[in-house]
Amino acid sequence: MPASARRSPRGYTGIPRWVYVPAAVGLLFVVVPFVGILARVDWAHFVPLITSESSLAALRLSLETALASTAACLLIGVPMALVLARGPVRGRRWLRGLVLLPLVLPPVVGGLALLYTFGRVGFVGRWLEVAGLQIAFTTMAVVMAQAFVSLPFLVVSLEGGLRTAGGRYEAVAATLGAAPSHVFRRVTLPLVLPGLVSGLVLSFARSLGEFGATLTFAGSLQGVTRTLPLEVYLQREVDPDAAVALALVLVVLAGAVVGIVYGRRAAGTAER
Repeated sequence: MPASARRSPRGYTGIPRWVYVPAAVGLLFVVVPFVGILARVDWAHFVPLITSESSLAALRLSLETALASTAACLLIGVPMALVLARGPVRGRRWLRGLVLLPLVLPPVVGGLALLYTFGRVGFVGRWLEVAGLQIAFTTMAVVMAQAFVSLPFLVVSLEGGLRTAGGRYEAVAATLGAAPSHVFRRVTLPLVLPGLVSGLVLSFARSLGEFGATLTFAGSLQGVTRTLPLEVYLQREVDPDAAVALALVLVVLAGAVVGIVYGRRAAGTAER
C-alpha cells in the first residue's frame, strides 16, 4: 500500500482547496445585500420610522396572523406528516408531491388558487357567501394564504423526524397494550419533538415573510390585511427610508428564527 494511502492526517476533510473560492463567492452573494440594507438605513430616524402608526399596525397584524397560521399548520400538518411517514397509503410519493407543491409554485399562483376557490365567485366561496361568510380580503384570508405556503415546511421537517425515529418504541408500547392515541401522545410526539419545533419555527418565519399569496387573496387594507411585507412594498414608493427600516426589521426577525432553528439542531448534534 502506498505511503500516501496509509496516512490519515488529523483534520482531513476531503475538500479540494479550490472549492473554498466559489463557496466564499456564494457566501458573499448572500451576505452583501444585507450589508447594503444596513448601509442604507437612516439610523437618525430609525425608531420613528418603524414606530409609525401604519408600521406598528402592520407588524402587529403580521405577528398575529403568523401565529394563527402556524397553529393551523400544527393542527393539520402533524396528521399529514404522520400519514405520509407511517400510513399504509397507496401513492404516498404522489401525495407528498402534492403537499410540497406550494414550495415550488409562485406565491401569486397560490393566491389565485385560493381566490378562485374561496373568493365570492369561487366554487366554495359562493356557497360560503350564501351562508353569510366572506373570506377573501379579510384577516382570515391572510391566515389562509400564510398557512397555504408554510404548511410544507412543517410537513417536511416532521416527516423526516418520523422516518429517522423509526417505529420500534411505538411497537413496544403497542405490545404492552397502549392504545394508538396514547402511543402517539406519550411516545411518538416526544421522539419527534425537535423536528416538530423546527418545522413550527420555519412555518412561522415563512408566514411572517409571505407577500404574493397574501396580496392576491387578501389585498392590502391597513389594519385588516396589510402585513409587514406589504407595508414595505407600499412604503418603497412613498417613503424609501421607511421601507428600508421595516425591511431591516424583517431581516432581524428572520435571522432570529434561523438562529433558533439551527441553534437547536447544533445543540442536538452536540448531545449525540
